[in-house]
Amino acid sequence: MKKKTYLITGGTGFIGSNISRFLVEKGYDVKIFDNNSRGSIKKIKKFKKKIKFIKGDIRNKKLVDKALKKTDVVIHLAYVNGTKYFYSKPVVVLDIAIKGMINIIDGCIKNKVKELYLASSSEVYQTPKKIPTDEKEPLKIPNIFNPRYSYGGGKILSELMGIHYGKKHFKKLIIFRPHNVYGANMGNEHVVPQFINRFKSLKGKKFQIQGTGNEIRSFIYIEDFLSAFNIMLRRGKHLNIYNIGTSEKTKIKELAYKLSRILKKSITIKKTRLSKGSTKIRVPNINKIKKLGFVPRFNLDKGLKKTLEINYS
Repeated sequence: MKKKTYLITGGTGFIGSNISRFLVEKGYDVKIFDNNSRGSIKKIKKFKKKIKFIKGDIRNKKLVDKALKKTDVVIHLAYVNGTKYFYSKPVVVLDIAIKGMINIIDGCIKNKVKELYLASSSEVYQTPKKIPTDEKEPLKIPNIFNPRYSYGGGKILSELMGIHYGKKHFKKLIIFRPHNVYGANMGNEHVVPQFINRFKSLKGKKFQIQGTGNEIRSFIYIEDFLSAFNIMLRRGKHLNIYNIGTSEKTKIKELAYKLSRILKKSITIKKTRLSKGSTKIRVPNINKIKKLGFVPRFNLDKGLKKTLEINYS
């Protein structure tokens, strides 16, 4: 049986580099397409000889077409992440979202790639009506003038294209919606690494957070994410959508206190204004991925300790 070749767009980012590592360890041929604008080739240094790296911008149609030659499966992750960019660079976020998705779909059709896994986001739910939130929740853009929704809006457009082109051109098109994946070496644009960096430079006890601290999220450690992702690859159904996360509810101030206890640093929370458009609670219903066989192994305390072993040395 022929060994599958995977192309991972955005493969030098946090999630992409970990998926690349995972697939190489499973014995697959892996190609990465990335311009390293936010990722780093260092993240795949250990596996560099086993991974073909193709440098390119996802908006460059010719380069995407070339990268897709002799490919069996595409995992499309290339995107602009990080909340600050939603507000400061909405045009770039949308440009990469829309042109990137068009190029991937056109390139897959041209090169007869029949299997595509599309990374979406929990941001498509915005402020959900139902908690925990399942995959049938209506997707929303509450205010088209708020630049924050460039990110979620781009993901919604990607999902629309994926589902409807998937019906006609793909044998297996699956969308996955990650919820606050964290782990070592994940960059600085997300709450867990931001808090870790804040502890590194902390002087005194005042620890600043955005909002009241009562905002609720669920977090999934990278190894649990990879476990769920692998199950989705093997058992996921065509034209289906899967939340990947945990149902463990955590207040943002509790996240800060958990880190303070692990690091043995006493803090007092300093509250600041919540960014306009931020949701107060987001927790996924993961029954669908659990029915495929996913069982989380890391609670937040265990995952944070593993992360800090590397990130706080």
